[in-house]
Amino acid sequence: MAVGTVRTVRVALAGSLMVKPSPFRVTKPAVGLFGAESSPLPPHPASARQATSSVARAMVRARVRGTRRRYRPVMSGREALGAAAVSDDELAAIVARSHGTEVPGTLLDVDVTEVPYGLDAISTAGRHRVRGTARYADGDRPFSLFVKQVQSWERSAIFQQVPEEIRELAATGFPWRIEPLVYRSDLAARLPDGLRMPRSFGVFELDELSASIWLEDVPIRAVTWDLPRYERAAHLLGRMAGSPEVAVRAGVGEFDWNVGAYIGGRLTHQVFPMLRVDELWEHPLIAGSFDAALRGRLLAIAENIWDYGHELMALPTANAHGDACPNNLLVRPDDETSFTLIDFGFWMELPVGFDLGQLLVGDVQIGARSSDDLAERDEACLVAYHHGLAAEGYAIDLAVLRRAHAVHLLLFTGVSAFPWDLVHGPLTPEVQAIAASRAAITRYVLDLVEATS
Repeated sequence: MAVGTVRTVRVALAGSLMVKPSPFRVTKPAVGLFGAESSPLPPHPASARQATSSVARAMVRARVRGTRRRYRPVMSGREALGAAAVSDDELAAIVARSHGTEVPGTLLDVDVTEVPYGLDAISTAGRHRVRGTARYADGDRPFSLFVKQVQSWERSAIFQQVPEEIRELAATGFPWRIEPLVYRSDLAARLPDGLRMPRSFGVFELDELSASIWLEDVPIRAVTWDLPRYERAAHLLGRMAGSPEVAVRAGVGEFDWNVGAYIGGRLTHQVFPMLRVDELWEHPLIAGSFDAALRGRLLAIAENIWDYGHELMALPTANAHGDACPNNLLVRPDDETSFTLIDFGFWMELPVGFDLGQLLVGDVQIGARSSDDLAERDEACLVAYHHGLAAEGYAIDLAVLRRAHAVHLLLFTGVSAFPWDLVHGPLTPEVQAIAASRAAITRYVLDLVEATS
C-alpha cells in the first residue's frame, strides 16, 4: 500500500501493546481514500492536471506548514474513554465475557489509561487500556481490555486540509465501518490454523459516524523478523487469501470499492498532481533521494496508469487483510509460529497477492528495515504465499501471481512512496534515511514491473 494519509507504525516493542509509538511522524496509506465509488475505469483525463494542480499545491503548502495538534489532557479514570464509556453493568458483562462466563461479577476497581500513539490516525478517535479486578463466587480475577474507538475521518483534524470540492468524495472513500463489522462476525473461527484475531467482547455504535470495539488485550513478544518469519507469514496470508471458509466473510465490511476508485480518487486528486509540483520536488528531502530520472519514470507511469489499473482489475481476486505489515501481525509469547492479526480497517476481497505488498515494504517505508534485501524477501514471500494458496485449493500460475504483485506494488506503493508527508519536519539523518529507503522501494517496484511485463 502506498505511503499516504494514515500510517500504522512498524516498530516491534516488548510488552502488551496493540499499537506501537514511532520516533517519526510517518503516515499510512488509505486503500479507499478519495474513492469509494465503483464506477467503470474512465480514460485518464488530460484536464485532470489543470483541475487538480491547485489542490496539490494547497496540500503541499499545508504539509510544509505542518498540522497543529490539539492539546489532549492525559486522563487515567473512566472519563478518559469519552464517548466509548459504557455503564457499570455493561462493563461487568464485558469483563465476564473476557473471563469466559456469562455471569457478571462485581467490579472491585477499574483503571483506564490512554495507549500512547504519536501519529495522526484519521479513522481512530481513541485507544485505551481498561484494567481492574472483578470478584466472582470463586474468587477475584484481574482483567485487561483494549478499547479502540473508530470514526469517520470527517472528524479528524486532517480532514480540514481537504479542499471543499472533494470533501464529500473523500469522506465516503475511507472505510471506517469495516473493522467493527469484522469484529461482529465469525471471521476468527474461519481463519486457517496459525492465524488468529483478538477476541472481541463488545462492538458498540456510538453514533452514525463512530463505533467502539472492546477487545482482548493481546500479549506481545518482541521478535526478530528474519527470512523464515516472513516466509511463514506469507504462507499463512496465502492460505487466508485462498480459503473458501474465509471467503464467506470477505465482504463483511460492506464497502463498495475497486482499484479504479483508488486511481480515480487518491492517485488522481492527490498523488499525481504532487508529482507535477516542482517546488515539492525541489525540497532537499525529496531532491536528495528522488532524482530527476526517477521522477521522470514516475511521470511516465502516471500517463499510463489506467492501463495498469485495467490490468490489475482483470486479474484474479482473493481474501485480503489489506494492511498486512509486520506491525499488524502480532506474535504472542506462548506461540512464536502463529500470528494475531489486528487493524482490519481495509479487510475485503482484493487483487490476489495484495497482502504481500505491506508485508514486503511496511518496515522499509519507515526506515525500520534496510531495503538491501527487498529482492530476496520478495521472492521468498511470493513463493510461500503461492504455496499457501495451493494448500487451500486456489490454483494460479506463479507468473500470474508475480505480475499481479508487481502491478499492485506499482499502484499502491511505487507511484506514491516519495516522502511528501515528511517535508514539514526537520531534515534529520533519520528522515533522510527514510527518504532513501522509499526511493529504493520505488526503483525496485518500477524495475519489477518492467521485468514482469
